[in-house]
Amino acid sequence: MSGCPYFQRRDLLKARPLQKDEEERDDSQDGINKATKGGIIYGDYLQLDKIVTAQVLQSEVKGNKIHDEHLFIVTHQAYELWFKQILWELDSVRQIFMNGHVRDERNMLKVTTRTHRIVMIFRLLVDQFAVLETMTALDFFDFREYLSPASGFQSLQFRLLENKIGVPDNLRVPYNRRHYRDNFKGQDSTVLLHSEQEPTLLQLVEKWLERTPGLEEGGFNFWGKLQVNIEEGLKREKEKIESKPPSGDKEEQMEEFIKQREVLSSLFDEKRHDHLMSKGERRLSYKALKGALMIYFYREEPRFQVPFQLLTSLMDIDTLMTKWRYNHVCMVHRMIGSKAGTGGSSGYHYLRSTVSDRYKVFVDLFNLATFLVPRDWVPKLNPTEHTFLFTADTCWDSSYCTSSGNSSSSSSEDSD
Repeated sequence: MSGCPYFQRRDLLKARPLQKDEEERDDSQDGINKATKGGIIYGDYLQLDKIVTAQVLQSEVKGNKIHDEHLFIVTHQAYELWFKQILWELDSVRQIFMNGHVRDERNMLKVTTRTHRIVMIFRLLVDQFAVLETMTALDFFDFREYLSPASGFQSLQFRLLENKIGVPDNLRVPYNRRHYRDNFKGQDSTVLLHSEQEPTLLQLVEKWLERTPGLEEGGFNFWGKLQVNIEEGLKREKEKIESKPPSGDKEEQMEEFIKQREVLSSLFDEKRHDHLMSKGERRLSYKALKGALMIYFYREEPRFQVPFQLLTSLMDIDTLMTKWRYNHVCMVHRMIGSKAGTGGSSGYHYLRSTVSDRYKVFVDLFNLATFLVPRDWVPKLNPTEHTFLFTADTCWDSSYCTSSGNSSSSSSEDSD
Protein backbone atom coordinates (compact mmCIF):
# COMPACT_ATOMS: atom_id res chain seq x y z
CA MET A 1 0.00 0.00 0.00
CA SER A 2 1.64 3.21 -1.23
CA GLY A 3 0.31 5.36 1.64
CA CYS A 4 2.01 3.35 4.37
CA PRO A 5 5.50 4.55 5.51
CA TYR A 6 6.51 0.98 6.38
CA PHE A 7 5.98 -0.23 2.83
CA GLN A 8 7.55 2.89 1.32
CA ARG A 9 10.70 2.35 3.42
CA ARG A 10 10.79 -1.39 2.67
CA ASP A 11 10.40 -0.88 -1.08
CA LEU A 12 13.04 1.87 -1.09
CA LEU A 13 15.57 -0.38 0.63
CA LYS A 14 14.89 -3.13 -1.88
CA ALA A 15 15.26 -0.74 -4.80
CA ARG A 16 18.79 0.50 -3.98
CA PRO A 17 21.81 -0.64 -1.93
CA LEU A 18 22.80 1.34 1.14
CA GLN A 19 25.64 3.83 0.76
CA LYS A 20 28.76 3.38 2.89
CA ASP A 21 27.84 6.12 5.38
CA GLU A 22 24.36 4.66 5.69
CA GLU A 23 25.80 1.22 6.38
CA GLU A 24 28.01 2.65 9.12
CA ARG A 25 25.12 4.56 10.63
CA ASP A 26 22.86 1.51 10.56
CA ASP A 27 25.60 -0.69 12.07
CA SER A 28 25.75 1.63 15.05
CA GLN A 29 22.08 0.89 15.79
CA ASP A 30 22.03 -2.45 17.52
CA GLY A 31 18.31 -3.05 17.02
CA ILE A 32 18.39 -2.46 13.29
CA ASN A 33 21.67 -4.39 12.95
CA LYS A 34 20.06 -7.33 14.72
CA ALA A 35 17.16 -7.21 12.30
CA THR A 36 19.49 -7.30 9.29
CA LYS A 37 21.10 -10.44 10.70
CA GLY A 38 17.85 -12.37 10.70
CA GLY A 39 15.85 -10.97 13.66
CA ILE A 40 12.21 -10.14 13.02
CA ILE A 41 11.37 -6.53 12.16
CA TYR A 42 8.37 -4.42 13.22
CA GLY A 43 6.30 -4.79 10.07
CA ASP A 44 6.81 -8.54 9.84
CA TYR A 45 6.08 -9.06 13.54
CA LEU A 46 2.73 -7.27 13.20
CA GLN A 47 1.95 -8.84 9.79
CA LEU A 48 1.38 -5.33 8.44
CA ASP A 49 1.44 -6.53 4.85
CA LYS A 50 -1.83 -8.35 5.62
CA ILE A 51 -3.43 -5.71 7.82
CA VAL A 52 -2.89 -2.52 5.83
CA THR A 53 -3.75 -4.16 2.51
CA ALA A 54 -7.03 -5.63 3.80
CA GLN A 55 -9.12 -2.56 2.88
CA VAL A 56 -10.81 -3.51 -0.38
CA LEU A 57 -13.28 -0.81 -1.43
CA GLN A 58 -16.26 -2.36 -3.19
CA SER A 59 -16.98 0.98 -4.80
CA GLU A 60 -13.49 0.93 -6.33
CA VAL A 61 -13.96 -2.66 -7.51
CA LYS A 62 -17.15 -1.50 -9.24
CA GLY A 63 -15.26 1.37 -10.86
CA ASN A 64 -16.66 4.19 -8.73
CA LYS A 65 -14.23 4.80 -5.87
CA ILE A 66 -15.96 6.48 -2.90
CA HIS A 67 -13.57 8.16 -0.46
CA ASP A 68 -15.45 7.52 2.83
CA GLU A 69 -15.84 3.80 2.24
CA HIS A 70 -12.22 3.47 3.38
CA LEU A 71 -13.08 5.02 6.77
CA PHE A 72 -16.09 2.73 7.08
CA ILE A 73 -14.00 -0.39 6.47
CA VAL A 74 -11.09 0.60 8.73
CA THR A 75 -13.41 1.49 11.62
CA HIS A 76 -15.26 -1.82 11.44
CA GLN A 77 -12.03 -3.78 11.09
CA ALA A 78 -10.76 -2.01 14.21
CA TYR A 79 -13.95 -3.03 16.03
CA GLU A 80 -13.40 -6.65 15.03
CA LEU A 81 -9.79 -6.59 16.24
CA TRP A 82 -10.92 -5.27 19.61
CA PHE A 83 -13.71 -7.86 19.75
CA LYS A 84 -11.02 -10.49 19.25
CA GLN A 85 -9.02 -9.08 22.17
CA ILE A 86 -12.11 -9.02 24.39
CA LEU A 87 -12.77 -12.67 23.55
CA TRP A 88 -9.12 -13.46 24.33
CA GLU A 89 -9.44 -11.88 27.79
CA LEU A 90 -12.92 -13.29 28.41
CA ASP A 91 -11.89 -16.85 27.55
CA SER A 92 -8.88 -16.61 29.86
CA VAL A 93 -11.08 -15.40 32.74
CA ARG A 94 -13.60 -18.18 32.15
CA GLN A 95 -10.79 -20.72 32.04
CA ILE A 96 -9.47 -19.60 35.41
CA PHE A 97 -12.91 -20.19 36.91
CA MET A 98 -13.40 -23.51 35.13
CA ASN A 99 -9.99 -24.82 36.21
CA GLY A 100 -10.72 -24.01 39.83
CA HIS A 101 -7.75 -21.64 39.91
CA VAL A 102 -9.78 -18.95 41.71
CA ARG A 103 -8.84 -20.87 44.84
CA ASP A 104 -5.60 -18.92 44.65
CA GLU A 105 -6.23 -15.24 45.38
CA ARG A 106 -3.39 -14.29 43.02
CA ASN A 107 -5.57 -15.59 40.22
CA MET A 108 -8.52 -13.57 41.51
CA LEU A 109 -6.39 -10.49 41.01
CA LYS A 110 -5.69 -11.74 37.51
CA VAL A 111 -9.44 -12.10 36.93
CA THR A 112 -10.17 -8.55 38.08
CA THR A 113 -7.29 -7.12 36.04
CA ARG A 114 -8.40 -8.80 32.81
CA THR A 115 -12.04 -7.96 33.42
CA HIS A 116 -11.06 -4.33 33.95
CA ARG A 117 -9.13 -4.50 30.67
CA ILE A 118 -12.33 -5.58 28.91
CA VAL A 119 -14.03 -2.55 30.46
CA MET A 120 -11.35 -0.20 29.14
CA ILE A 121 -11.60 -1.69 25.63
CA PHE A 122 -15.36 -1.20 25.65
CA ARG A 123 -14.86 2.44 26.66
CA LEU A 124 -12.68 2.83 23.60
CA LEU A 125 -15.27 1.13 21.38
CA VAL A 126 -18.02 3.42 22.62
CA ASP A 127 -15.89 6.49 21.85
CA GLN A 128 -14.91 5.14 18.44
CA PHE A 129 -18.36 5.98 17.06
CA ALA A 130 -17.32 9.64 17.09
CA VAL A 131 -14.82 8.90 14.31
CA LEU A 132 -17.40 7.15 12.17
CA GLU A 133 -19.87 9.98 12.71
CA THR A 134 -17.53 12.42 10.95
CA MET A 135 -19.10 10.86 7.85
CA THR A 136 -22.44 12.38 6.85
CA ALA A 137 -25.56 10.47 5.86
CA LEU A 138 -25.03 11.52 2.23
CA ASP A 139 -21.41 10.31 2.35
CA PHE A 140 -22.66 6.91 3.52
CA PHE A 141 -25.45 6.85 0.96
CA ASP A 142 -22.86 7.17 -1.81
CA PHE A 143 -21.52 3.65 -1.16
CA ARG A 144 -24.26 1.96 0.91
CA GLU A 145 -25.58 0.04 -2.09
CA TYR A 146 -22.27 -1.83 -2.31
CA LEU A 147 -22.69 -3.28 1.20
CA SER A 148 -25.87 -5.27 0.70
CA PRO A 149 -26.55 -7.92 1.97
CA ALA A 150 -23.69 -7.47 4.49
CA SER A 151 -24.79 -6.35 7.95
CA GLY A 152 -23.19 -5.63 11.30
CA PHE A 153 -25.46 -8.28 12.78
CA GLN A 154 -23.33 -10.83 10.93
CA SER A 155 -20.37 -10.09 13.23
CA LEU A 156 -19.62 -13.59 14.49
CA GLN A 157 -17.27 -12.31 17.18
CA PHE A 158 -19.85 -9.98 18.74
CA ARG A 159 -22.43 -12.79 18.85
CA LEU A 160 -19.81 -15.04 20.49
CA LEU A 161 -19.05 -12.30 22.96
CA GLU A 162 -22.72 -12.05 23.92
CA ASN A 163 -23.01 -15.81 24.36
CA LYS A 164 -19.85 -16.19 26.43
CA ILE A 165 -20.79 -13.37 28.77
CA GLY A 166 -24.26 -14.82 29.21
CA VAL A 167 -26.94 -13.05 27.11
CA PRO A 168 -29.95 -15.41 27.47
CA ASP A 169 -30.93 -17.09 24.22
CA ASN A 170 -34.65 -16.93 25.07
CA LEU A 171 -34.53 -13.16 25.57
CA ARG A 172 -32.90 -12.31 22.23
CA VAL A 173 -34.95 -10.26 19.79
CA PRO A 174 -35.57 -12.28 16.58
CA TYR A 175 -33.62 -10.98 13.58
CA ASN A 176 -35.67 -10.92 10.38
CA ARG A 177 -38.20 -13.06 12.33
CA ARG A 178 -35.62 -15.80 12.67
CA HIS A 179 -33.54 -17.17 15.51
CA TYR A 180 -30.29 -15.23 15.59
CA ARG A 181 -28.19 -18.35 14.78
CA ASP A 182 -30.24 -19.05 11.63
CA ASN A 183 -28.61 -16.00 10.08
CA PHE A 184 -25.25 -17.78 10.17
CA LYS A 185 -24.32 -20.77 8.08
CA GLY A 186 -21.86 -23.65 8.10
CA GLN A 187 -18.95 -23.46 10.51
CA ASP A 188 -20.06 -20.11 11.93
CA SER A 189 -23.39 -21.59 13.03
CA THR A 190 -21.59 -24.56 14.59
CA VAL A 191 -19.21 -22.29 16.50
CA LEU A 192 -22.14 -20.26 17.83
CA LEU A 193 -24.00 -23.38 18.93
CA HIS A 194 -20.89 -24.61 20.75
CA SER A 195 -20.53 -21.25 22.53
CA GLU A 196 -24.12 -21.58 23.78
CA GLN A 197 -23.24 -24.91 25.40
CA GLU A 198 -20.14 -23.65 27.23
CA PRO A 199 -20.30 -22.28 30.81
CA THR A 200 -20.95 -18.55 30.53
CA LEU A 201 -19.22 -15.91 32.62
CA LEU A 202 -22.57 -15.35 34.36
CA GLN A 203 -22.83 -19.03 35.35
CA LEU A 204 -19.25 -19.15 36.55
CA VAL A 205 -19.63 -15.99 38.62
CA GLU A 206 -22.89 -17.34 40.02
CA LYS A 207 -21.17 -20.49 41.34
CA TRP A 208 -18.38 -18.36 42.76
CA LEU A 209 -20.85 -16.08 44.57
CA GLU A 210 -22.71 -19.05 46.02
CA ARG A 211 -19.58 -19.93 47.97
CA THR A 212 -19.11 -16.52 49.54
CA PRO A 213 -17.68 -17.11 53.04
CA GLY A 214 -19.99 -16.07 55.84
CA LEU A 215 -23.25 -17.31 54.32
CA GLU A 216 -23.11 -20.61 56.26
CA GLU A 217 -25.95 -20.89 58.78
CA GLY A 218 -23.60 -22.70 61.14
CA GLY A 219 -20.99 -19.97 60.75
CA PHE A 220 -21.36 -16.21 60.55
CA ASN A 221 -24.85 -16.64 59.04
CA PHE A 222 -24.92 -13.26 57.31
CA TRP A 223 -28.38 -13.79 55.79
CA GLY A 224 -30.07 -14.80 59.04
CA LYS A 225 -28.53 -11.89 60.95
CA LEU A 226 -29.39 -9.44 58.17
CA GLN A 227 -33.04 -10.51 58.20
CA VAL A 228 -33.27 -10.06 61.99
CA ASN A 229 -31.59 -6.63 61.82
CA ILE A 230 -33.83 -5.43 58.98
CA GLU A 231 -37.00 -6.58 60.78
CA GLU A 232 -35.89 -4.80 63.97
CA GLY A 233 -34.91 -1.69 62.02
CA LEU A 234 -38.26 -1.57 60.22
CA LYS A 235 -40.05 -1.97 63.53
CA ARG A 236 -38.18 1.02 64.96
CA GLU A 237 -38.88 3.09 61.85
CA LYS A 238 -42.61 2.36 62.09
CA GLU A 239 -42.74 3.25 65.77
CA LYS A 240 -40.88 6.48 65.07
CA ILE A 241 -43.39 7.53 62.41
CA GLU A 242 -46.41 6.47 64.49
CA SER A 243 -45.19 8.60 67.43
CA LYS A 244 -45.48 11.78 65.37
CA PRO A 245 -48.62 13.94 65.55
CA PRO A 246 -51.13 13.57 62.67
CA SER A 247 -50.11 15.55 59.60
CA GLY A 248 -49.74 15.31 55.83
CA ASP A 249 -46.03 14.63 56.25
CA LYS A 250 -46.77 11.72 58.59
CA GLU A 251 -49.06 10.10 56.02
CA GLU A 252 -46.45 10.49 53.27
CA GLN A 253 -43.74 9.05 55.51
CA MET A 254 -45.95 6.06 56.33
CA GLU A 255 -46.64 5.44 52.65
CA GLU A 256 -42.91 5.53 51.90
CA PHE A 257 -42.24 3.23 54.84
CA ILE A 258 -44.75 0.67 53.60
CA LYS A 259 -43.11 0.68 50.17
CA GLN A 260 -39.65 0.26 51.72
CA ARG A 261 -40.88 -2.57 53.94
CA GLU A 262 -42.36 -4.42 50.95
CA VAL A 263 -39.09 -4.11 49.03
CA LEU A 264 -36.91 -5.28 51.90
CA SER A 265 -39.29 -8.07 52.91
CA SER A 266 -39.26 -9.40 49.34
CA LEU A 267 -35.51 -9.89 49.69
CA PHE A 268 -36.15 -12.85 52.01
CA ASP A 269 -38.85 -14.43 49.83
CA GLU A 270 -37.03 -17.19 47.94
CA LYS A 271 -40.16 -18.28 46.05
CA ARG A 272 -40.63 -14.77 44.70
CA HIS A 273 -37.00 -14.74 43.61
CA ASP A 274 -37.43 -18.04 41.76
CA HIS A 275 -40.55 -16.68 40.07
CA LEU A 276 -38.66 -13.61 38.86
CA MET A 277 -35.89 -15.88 37.59
CA SER A 278 -38.42 -17.89 35.57
CA LYS A 279 -39.55 -14.64 33.93
CA GLY A 280 -35.98 -13.62 33.16
CA GLU A 281 -36.13 -10.60 35.47
CA ARG A 282 -33.41 -12.06 37.68
CA ARG A 283 -30.43 -14.08 36.47
CA LEU A 284 -28.53 -15.15 39.61
CA SER A 285 -29.61 -17.95 41.94
CA TYR A 286 -30.97 -16.98 45.33
CA LYS A 287 -27.80 -18.12 47.07
CA ALA A 288 -25.61 -16.19 44.62
CA LEU A 289 -27.70 -13.08 45.29
CA LYS A 290 -26.98 -13.49 49.00
CA GLY A 291 -23.25 -13.65 48.28
CA ALA A 292 -23.36 -10.61 46.03
CA LEU A 293 -25.22 -8.57 48.65
CA MET A 294 -22.76 -9.62 51.34
CA ILE A 295 -19.82 -8.49 49.19
CA TYR A 296 -21.73 -5.27 48.47
CA PHE A 297 -22.28 -4.50 52.17
CA TYR A 298 -18.76 -5.46 53.29
CA ARG A 299 -16.89 -4.01 50.31
CA GLU A 300 -14.69 -1.88 52.61
CA GLU A 301 -13.41 -4.97 54.43
CA PRO A 302 -10.01 -6.11 53.01
CA ARG A 303 -11.34 -9.62 52.42
CA PHE A 304 -14.11 -8.40 50.11
CA GLN A 305 -12.41 -5.55 48.25
CA VAL A 306 -11.17 -7.61 45.28
CA PRO A 307 -14.52 -9.43 44.88
CA PHE A 308 -16.28 -6.06 44.95
CA GLN A 309 -13.96 -4.75 42.23
CA LEU A 310 -14.92 -7.72 40.09
CA LEU A 311 -18.65 -7.09 40.59
CA THR A 312 -18.10 -3.44 39.69
CA SER A 313 -16.28 -4.37 36.48
CA LEU A 314 -19.08 -6.78 35.52
CA MET A 315 -21.61 -3.96 35.88
CA ASP A 316 -19.32 -1.69 33.86
CA ILE A 317 -19.25 -4.26 31.04
CA ASP A 318 -23.05 -4.39 30.98
CA THR A 319 -23.28 -0.60 31.07
CA LEU A 320 -20.78 -0.12 28.26
CA MET A 321 -22.32 -2.81 26.07
CA THR A 322 -25.66 -1.02 26.48
CA LYS A 323 -24.02 2.30 25.60
CA TRP A 324 -22.36 0.67 22.58
CA ARG A 325 -25.75 -0.60 21.37
CA TYR A 326 -27.31 2.80 21.99
CA ASN A 327 -24.57 4.64 20.09
CA HIS A 328 -24.99 2.15 17.26
CA VAL A 329 -28.75 2.81 17.22
CA CYS A 330 -28.22 6.57 17.11
CA MET A 331 -25.64 6.30 14.34
CA VAL A 332 -27.86 4.05 12.20
CA HIS A 333 -30.83 6.36 12.71
CA ARG A 334 -28.66 9.28 11.68
CA MET A 335 -27.30 7.52 8.59
CA ILE A 336 -30.36 5.71 7.16
CA GLY A 337 -33.34 7.05 9.09
CA SER A 338 -36.09 4.42 9.35
CA LYS A 339 -35.10 2.51 6.19
CA ALA A 340 -34.44 -1.23 6.31
CA GLY A 341 -30.91 -2.38 7.11
CA THR A 342 -28.58 -3.75 4.43
CA GLY A 343 -28.99 -7.22 5.92
CA GLY A 344 -32.76 -7.08 5.50
CA SER A 345 -33.72 -6.24 9.08
CA SER A 346 -35.90 -3.31 10.09
CA GLY A 347 -32.68 -1.41 10.75
CA TYR A 348 -33.14 1.29 13.36
CA HIS A 349 -36.28 -0.30 14.84
CA TYR A 350 -34.59 -3.68 15.32
CA LEU A 351 -31.50 -2.13 16.91
CA ARG A 352 -33.60 0.03 19.22
CA SER A 353 -35.31 -3.11 20.57
CA THR A 354 -31.92 -4.49 21.70
CA VAL A 355 -31.22 -1.54 24.00
CA SER A 356 -33.01 -2.95 27.03
CA ASP A 357 -32.50 -4.97 30.20
CA ARG A 358 -33.19 -8.18 28.27
CA TYR A 359 -29.65 -7.90 26.91
CA LYS A 360 -28.14 -7.03 30.29
CA VAL A 361 -26.40 -10.03 31.83
CA PHE A 362 -25.59 -8.89 35.37
CA VAL A 363 -28.86 -7.06 35.97
CA ASP A 364 -29.05 -8.49 39.54
CA LEU A 365 -25.88 -6.62 40.48
CA PHE A 366 -27.48 -3.32 39.45
CA ASN A 367 -30.52 -4.18 41.54
CA LEU A 368 -28.44 -4.60 44.71
CA ALA A 369 -28.79 -0.87 45.30
CA THR A 370 -32.54 -1.47 45.73
CA PHE A 371 -31.79 -3.17 49.05
CA LEU A 372 -29.53 -0.56 50.60
CA VAL A 373 -30.14 -0.14 54.34
CA PRO A 374 -28.58 2.10 57.01
CA ARG A 375 -25.08 0.94 57.94
CA ASP A 376 -26.11 0.13 61.50
CA TRP A 377 -28.59 -2.44 60.15
CA VAL A 378 -25.75 -4.45 58.56
CA PRO A 379 -24.50 -7.28 60.84
CA LYS A 380 -21.25 -6.24 62.53
CA LEU A 381 -18.03 -8.08 61.77
CA ASN A 382 -15.46 -8.86 64.45
CA PRO A 383 -12.16 -9.44 62.60
CA THR A 384 -10.77 -11.60 65.42
CA GLU A 385 -13.91 -13.71 65.60
CA HIS A 386 -14.95 -13.80 61.94
CA THR A 387 -11.86 -14.76 59.94
CA PHE A 388 -13.29 -15.67 56.53
CA LEU A 389 -11.56 -18.11 54.27
CA PHE A 390 -10.93 -17.20 50.66
CA THR A 391 -14.07 -16.86 48.55
CA ALA A 392 -13.06 -19.93 46.56
CA ASP A 393 -11.58 -22.04 49.31
CA THR A 394 -13.70 -25.07 48.40
CA CYS A 395 -13.93 -26.55 44.92
CA TRP A 396 -17.48 -25.68 43.88
CA ASP A 397 -18.02 -28.10 41.01
CA SER A 398 -15.90 -31.14 40.30
CA SER A 399 -16.73 -30.92 36.60
CA TYR A 400 -14.99 -27.53 36.45
CA CYS A 401 -11.99 -28.41 38.65
CA THR A 402 -8.83 -30.08 37.48
CA SER A 403 -9.11 -32.57 40.34
CA SER A 404 -11.03 -32.79 43.60
CA GLY A 405 -9.15 -31.10 46.43
CA ASN A 406 -6.11 -30.47 44.25
CA SER A 407 -4.57 -27.59 46.14
CA SER A 408 -1.39 -27.65 44.09
CA SER A 409 -3.24 -26.63 40.94
CA SER A 410 -4.55 -23.53 42.68
CA SER A 411 -1.14 -21.93 42.68
CA SER A 412 -0.42 -22.67 39.04
CA GLU A 413 -0.90 -20.22 36.23
CA ASP A 414 -4.09 -20.39 34.19
CA SER A 415 -3.50 -21.97 30.84
CA ASP A 416 -3.94 -19.32 28.21
